[in-house]
Amino acid sequence: MLRYILKRLITTLPLLLGMSLILFALMKMTPGNYFDSLKLNPQISPETIDRYIKLYQLDKPLLVQYFSWLTNILHLEFGYSFFYNIPVANVIGGRIWNTFILSFVSLILTWGVAIPLGICAAIYRNKFADRLIQFLSYVALSSPSFFIAMLLLYFVSQSGFLPLGGMHSANYEEFNWIGRFFDVLRHVAIPAIALSIASIGALQRIMRGNMLEVLGQQYILTARAKGLPEQRVIYVHALRNAINPLITLLGYEFSGLLSGAALLEIICSWPGLGALMLTAVQSKDIYLVMATSLMGSVLLIMGNLLADILLVRLDPRIRYE
Repeated sequence: MLRYILKRLITTLPLLLGMSLILFALMKMTPGNYFDSLKLNPQISPETIDRYIKLYQLDKPLLVQYFSWLTNILHLEFGYSFFYNIPVANVIGGRIWNTFILSFVSLILTWGVAIPLGICAAIYRNKFADRLIQFLSYVALSSPSFFIAMLLLYFVSQSGFLPLGGMHSANYEEFNWIGRFFDVLRHVAIPAIALSIASIGALQRIMRGNMLEVLGQQYILTARAKGLPEQRVIYVHALRNAINPLITLLGYEFSGLLSGAALLEIICSWPGLGALMLTAVQSKDIYLVMATSLMGSVLLIMGNLLADILLVRLDPRIRYE
């Protein structure tokens, strides 16, 4: 397994390099830079602005700037944020963890709800339960996540059952670790639910189709003919084979949650990487944009690698070779 993981990580290096070069070029193709906005400030002299432009090599050709940034990355230095006036690593350190929390909770919620619904729909095919689940799935798939988030915020504002925004309560520091855990869980509930609704609808439909296909296989008919309990046939023999194709979607599902969380983080005031990315792009904070994009790409690669490892563990027919 270690050899397989190392091989996968090595083969992803050219992908990361190509992605970073294209993104760097796109950022440089946009007119102006962060320091152009400072020229409108009469308290900042043109000499000061020129000195900063030369300090960060913004007057150099594209490839010179890119390889200078890449050299810093190899030394685990992500550059300096112009907007926040602190190192980029300090800016994204807590934000990426907050986005990971939101995406992880949403992923657990999505799989914890979609898999049982897909199994139920397949067992009761074309019956009332199946038709109801399919109707709700269509509604979920056609509802934008930001619209669901605004609806949830409206109902919560009327009931006061959950906090409306942020990540912590005002007295968060006074709680013990259990109280802090549930405080964060209460704050992440609305954005996680809004982020999961559409994914639940899509994943449920895939699970239903897989289960229907597996339940029609010859070995399932043989298991039933041997007199095995129906629960064992479904949850031991059928489920394990039906869920294998879904494992391959795990990495893409996780990366999709990361990209879809950006707008929800802004609506729900969740201090994550998506809101930070929007601020960086608007302010043309190029090194912050590059760092946040690189972190998102790394999480995508790690998600796909985790999905492949889980698939091998669940299906003995698959080998690393």
